[in-house]
Amino acid sequence: MATIVLSGTVALVVLGFGDPIWWLAAVALLGLYVRLGRGGSAGSSSATGTGTGTGTPAGGGTPTSYRAYRERRDRQARWERRYRRERPFEARRQERQKTR
Repeated sequence: MATIVLSGTVALVVLGFGDPIWWLAAVALLGLYVRLGRGGSAGSSSATGTGTGTGTPAGGGTPTSYRAYRERRDRQARWERRYRRERPFEARRQERQKTR
C-alpha cells in the first residue's frame, strides 16, 4: 500500500511541474494516506478525539472498547438472523458452501 501511495505521489509531483494543481493532489493523497491508510496507527485516532461516538475509529476500524465490540457483534447477529429468516434458500445454500 505504501509503495502505491508513494509512487502515485511521485507521479503527481512530476506532473506538477507542468500544472501546480497536481502538487495539491499529491498533498491530498499523502494526507489521506496518513489519516486513513496506515494500518497500525488507525486505532490511535480515537485517542485524539477523532473517533465516533460508538467507540470506533474514524476510519471504521476495530472497536476501541468491549462495549462497542459487543454492539457491533449483536448488530451483525441480528442482521444474519433476519437474512436467514427472509431468504431461507440463499441462507441454506451459503451454509452448504461453507461446510464444503
